[in-house]
Amino acid sequence: MRAPLSWIDEFTPLEGATPEGVHAALVSVGLEEEDLHRFELSGPIVVGQVLEFVEEPQKNGKTIRWCQVQVAPEGETAADGGPAVHGVVCGAGNFFAGDKVVVTLPGAVLPGPFPIAARKTYGHLSDGMIASVRELGLGDEHDGILRLASLGLDPEVGSDAIALLGLDDAAVEVNVTPDRGYAFSIRGIAREYSHATGRAFADPAGRVPAYEAEGFRVEIADERPIRGNIGAPGFVTRVVRGVDAARPTPPWMTARLKLAGVRSISLLVDITNYVMFELGQPIHGYDLDKLAGGITVRRANPGETLETLDGVTRTLDPEDLLITDDSGPIGLAGVMGGGPTELSGETRNVLIEAATFDPVSIARTARRHKLPSEASKRFERGVDPHVAIAAANRVAELMVELAGGTVDALGSTLVTAARPEPILLPAGFAERVVGIAYTPEEERNALEMIGAQVADAAGALSVTPPSWRSDLTDKWTLVEEIARIVGYDRIPSELPVAPPQRGLTRAQRLRRGTSNALAASGFVETISYPFFTEAVNARFGSPDGSPIGQVKLANALDAQAAWLRTSLLPGLIEVARRNRSRGFTDLAIFETGLVFRPEAGREYGTATVPPAAVRPSDETIAELEASIPPQPRRIGVLLTGERTPKQPGIAAVPAGIADALEAVRTIGRAVGAEIEIVQGGHRAMHPGRTAELRVADVPVGFAGELLPELAEEADLPRVVAVAELDLDRVIELAARTIEAAALSTYPAATQDLSMLVDETVPAADVAEAVRTGAGPLLEELRLVDVYRGAGIPEGKKSVLFALRFRAADRTLTAAEASEAKIAGATLAETLTGATIRD
Repeated sequence: MRAPLSWIDEFTPLEGATPEGVHAALVSVGLEEEDLHRFELSGPIVVGQVLEFVEEPQKNGKTIRWCQVQVAPEGETAADGGPAVHGVVCGAGNFFAGDKVVVTLPGAVLPGPFPIAARKTYGHLSDGMIASVRELGLGDEHDGILRLASLGLDPEVGSDAIALLGLDDAAVEVNVTPDRGYAFSIRGIAREYSHATGRAFADPAGRVPAYEAEGFRVEIADERPIRGNIGAPGFVTRVVRGVDAARPTPPWMTARLKLAGVRSISLLVDITNYVMFELGQPIHGYDLDKLAGGITVRRANPGETLETLDGVTRTLDPEDLLITDDSGPIGLAGVMGGGPTELSGETRNVLIEAATFDPVSIARTARRHKLPSEASKRFERGVDPHVAIAAANRVAELMVELAGGTVDALGSTLVTAARPEPILLPAGFAERVVGIAYTPEEERNALEMIGAQVADAAGALSVTPPSWRSDLTDKWTLVEEIARIVGYDRIPSELPVAPPQRGLTRAQRLRRGTSNALAASGFVETISYPFFTEAVNARFGSPDGSPIGQVKLANALDAQAAWLRTSLLPGLIEVARRNRSRGFTDLAIFETGLVFRPEAGREYGTATVPPAAVRPSDETIAELEASIPPQPRRIGVLLTGERTPKQPGIAAVPAGIADALEAVRTIGRAVGAEIEIVQGGHRAMHPGRTAELRVADVPVGFAGELLPELAEEADLPRVVAVAELDLDRVIELAARTIEAAALSTYPAATQDLSMLVDETVPAADVAEAVRTGAGPLLEELRLVDVYRGAGIPEGKKSVLFALRFRAADRTLTAAEASEAKIAGATLAETLTGATIRD
């Protein structure tokens, strides 16, 4: 919101405050500083009078005027130190001898910046320039120079034109948060400045004459209200007849609108915009003679269309709220008016509309049609429902004053919004929340200052918020106002002391530890969008291709990717694809996040969404949680490219399934879980290169290599190693305590065991049998190699294990170690058919 200082000063005296000082005051009461805006020009810029001119045709076909312009009273020195009459070359032809104009003298600077100096041109020494509206920064018109008589002005020659046109003003810009829509007005900004400085505030809504009107038909026919809220709880109209729409907009109004960020259009439209900025109530004006009957507010019918003021014909949605007359739609309520009834230069009779619309309805319509406007920006944040009457009367007042109209008795006044309900603020509650002591007088004064009505209650204050503060809904928001108005500087900057026995939960600690462990292993954490197509979700969400439940968004950003993810892998694959397209070929990435796995046969999203104005009850929260599908937290890893790059004397080592399995082991160590790796399968994974991951014999995920065709589809190398685990489940199954093994002082005995086994038998089964058969002396068993080829019978493979034996009470002999190894091999032969390879 941009607020010109001269405008603020009308309602709260600034008393010489600088723009920077006004900004600082507004920041002290919680508004966010954005920028300062000024007319980027400097003098001397004065009022001049054209005494005479000579038309001089040029060789290029252009005709210039060599003008004699009086820029100071006779006998006095001009503002630039020169004579009272200057010779000026001008290319415009829309002025006459005797006209008073704006003259920029040498030394002046116009927006651009464009410095003015005496210069020789067209055979003359032009001692200044006669300025147009655009050159002064007042608007976009550049058809000719600015004739002050066209603005109804007849100032003295030589007087300061900057002050005359309001170009010496400045505007402060603040960011208005969604809960403080009242600050989208000069009324609101002036009130906040009053809070910050203690200076008197005069409410502009209380200065407006009361025009009573009735008889104009207005009907609210909202048969499909959104969330039970009627689309238009208030609708005020006034009629002004006999306006002169051709009159110019006064320069003070043009300058204020320009600083507020709106260009001047025409007097009638400028007045509606002016009142919107002044009071925060959007206004729309209709050419009364173009209206067919009264006004009906209703929802759009399927297939209905409307040509809005921007010249675009829009197909309407049944949820759109419309302003209609007997001919059909004439406006998109709260967003933009329609072309057929717009105000024009021929308008003589005006119908003024000051309505209150449902914020949700207006916000949805503006976004649906990609049509943000100053009006919708205010309506969707909430407009004071009881300022509409004053706003409509203020527009009528200005049209009478500036456009020469008269207020008619025809109109309507419909305001159904109830006054806010009182809120109880217990004594001492503000102190308990903020942590500093407020006296009862400070609390009462702060609440009364913002416009609330305060009365004593038993051990509390009964506070009725003002109609423009819809954000004040409970005692907590009242405390925020007390802290803000009394001063944030009263609140000490002290870090709170954490109570004992608090901190991260076990699951939170283990999740963080898992991420830290992977990062320390060389992985990079990523975050990906959770939106995918239904086919992608089905491909990665079900290992065997069986149907799975999916969650579809009702308002998806992309209609093709409207389903929430069932796996982390599609997101990791997309991250890898994007990075490889930018030259990052060797990747080791991971992501921790939620996936969405609805249970079959259950309906979700059936709970009623409670209003945002009040805190929902525990029962409502439980109902909402029950209507949300399960969202387990998973962790996924992806590796592609080279694990170890090629270096002098060192060959490159490509990343593969072994690296994915090592990442799985890293996760297991981080949470204290023994993750078992067994042969598995997945429809998106390479057959024979996929492992099922288990903890305590419970499946918790899978690891392996992507199908080559899927990798190629994502523009990735043929070998892409991945793993995904249900992290919540792993943590749940992990041991609560980890017992460290005792350190032995006796040496270990190491032996190798090579066994032949059928190709179809997993090496893990052989290893488990050897481990069981070798007994307690076996300290470690590690798979070293799996070999197929020369010397190995068809349908067989050779598996080589490295065994380490150790006794806790003695030094093992070679015979004892060999005996344990043979015992393990014997059991493996019995259980898996494996034989010791000669």
